[in-house]
Amino acid sequence: YVWTDIRSPGCESLCFNLQMKIQEIKRSAELSRKSANRHTADSVQVFGALVQLVQRSLENLIEAIEEKQKTTQKQAEGYIQELEQEISELTKRSTEVERLSHIEDCSRDAIPPTKNWTEVNIPPPPYGRSLGSVVTQLKEKFINGTEKLIAKAKLIRVQEYAVDVSLDPDTANAHLLLSDNGKQVFCGDNLPDSPKRFDRCVNVLGKEGFSSGRFYFEVQVKGKTDWTVGVAKESVDRKGKITLSPEDGFWTVWLRNGDEYTANDAPSVDLSLKMPLQKVGVFVNYEDGLVCFYDAETADLLYAFTDCSFTEKLYPYFSPCSNDNGRNSAPLIICPVNCNN
Repeated sequence: YVWTDIRSPGCESLCFNLQMKIQEIKRSAELSRKSANRHTADSVQVFGALVQLVQRSLENLIEAIEEKQKTTQKQAEGYIQELEQEISELTKRSTEVERLSHIEDCSRDAIPPTKNWTEVNIPPPPYGRSLGSVVTQLKEKFINGTEKLIAKAKLIRVQEYAVDVSLDPDTANAHLLLSDNGKQVFCGDNLPDSPKRFDRCVNVLGKEGFSSGRFYFEVQVKGKTDWTVGVAKESVDRKGKITLSPEDGFWTVWLRNGDEYTANDAPSVDLSLKMPLQKVGVFVNYEDGLVCFYDAETADLLYAFTDCSFTEKLYPYFSPCSNDNGRNSAPLIICPVNCNN
């Protein structure tokens, strides 16, 4: 038999590797636990909201049925009161006719005219049609509500990959002014040129680059008529005229003329939005080649660049566009991400 000293370098290395494997398994189990809790919370939120929606619809339906019944009951009571009044009048007149029957001039004209009650009826309200209408509306609300809740849950999950982004003054176009904290950019002073700086287009990159994993950030675009937001690869052209497209290393969306939203894919895609964007969320999954843009207020997915091939660092990309004589003077603002919104 050959005995190996457990204190030998080979055993120590093996023990270290096994300990590292234990830590890796623990981390995986913890991630699995957090993911399960997240999905459970999402499911509870979605189904809880749907139960509330059904309960409210049922309460509204019962209230509507009761209101119809009250209206029918009131109508019936009115008819009954009117009939009782006519009976009373006829009884009085009958008594009067008998008392005056010995007078020759008394005639059938003494009997007052009465309403033709043969045409009067009270059909039951269409409760069934109310139920059918409510169910149809509930189905629409159910579908729309479910889609919104699922969209919100998905956005919350990508917001967990939020990173702290700040602007890189070395890349800022000479006409851009950055705030001291590196979170806001708008047209301003002339800056000296540098090799990293965009010289013709009013663009600026984030300081932090990413070459793996997932990351997410949000940009406030409120009050602007023109802007561009997205990510760009490290080697993009920064001098002269620039084309925004994946082929040229840019994955962006933009606003032009106050209401023209576009995803700068190849070819470009016009985005139809119901409401103006106030805040844009940008999510990147480097390994999956995915860049997604969200309306951070409504959780709607605006556009997704898929099957991208990333081979170098990606940087957050921003363009507040020109000031346009004050019409587009509002800054782009990198916002802190609140996952509880």
